[in-house]
Amino acid sequence: MIEVKGVSKKFGEHLVLDNVSTNFEKGKVNLIIGSSGQGKSVLAKCIVGLHPVTSGQILYNGIDFCSMDDDAMREIRKQIGMLFQGSALFDSMTVEENIRFPLQMFTKMTSVEQKKQVDFCLERVNLSGKNKLFPAECSGGMQKRVAIARAIVMNPDYLFCDEPNSGLDPKTSILIDELIKEITYEFKTTTIVITHDMNSVIEIGDNITFMHQGKNWWSGTKEEIIQTNNKEVIDFVYASKFMKQIKNKLNEI
Repeated sequence: MIEVKGVSKKFGEHLVLDNVSTNFEKGKVNLIIGSSGQGKSVLAKCIVGLHPVTSGQILYNGIDFCSMDDDAMREIRKQIGMLFQGSALFDSMTVEENIRFPLQMFTKMTSVEQKKQVDFCLERVNLSGKNKLFPAECSGGMQKRVAIARAIVMNPDYLFCDEPNSGLDPKTSILIDELIKEITYEFKTTTIVITHDMNSVIEIGDNITFMHQGKNWWSGTKEEIIQTNNKEVIDFVYASKFMKQIKNKLNEI
């Protein structure tokens, strides 16, 4: 579990995060949503230590990450898996080499042990036997699955996903959502997903934090977000004509 308590972040005199408090639960898909420029990515970067907070606390299982020394912070980071928006695969490496990379960097596993772990992760994301392909030989959806395999290869306690459906067609987006959900439940990870995709919100949003003006403007579940009367949340959720039609249908029931 990750707890964010009263976190503020300034860049110079510009206040980007304003006294944000929220919880991200273990074994749940926790979403951070909101319009562009509202502080979602900055919050995530503060949580993983890429940006130091100006004030407040970030607790990993009750321990304040912000007050840790470099060695303790490094140990926490080893427990974090990252799925980047553009997958961030190494073009010159094969699928297997991309997934193996964190094991080579951060573990003392033998080559045989590494290969076994890589194969397990490839099987978990339904890419068994694709070891020798290069990223350029993979579709966008396959690249995302390779990136997920790399993110979970260290058996992380925490999984961060930045716009995992970016650039994918609707059908593939659903498959990626389901995969993230399955991995979260199976391995009991604390999963945090930054997304604009309302399908992801409705399908996999166990806990949702809606960011607006650098604040935690609203928190709730996927069931609660459909029923909320919060104006800013409504404007975001029902921004498209399709979602507005759904809202009108719900109001008629």
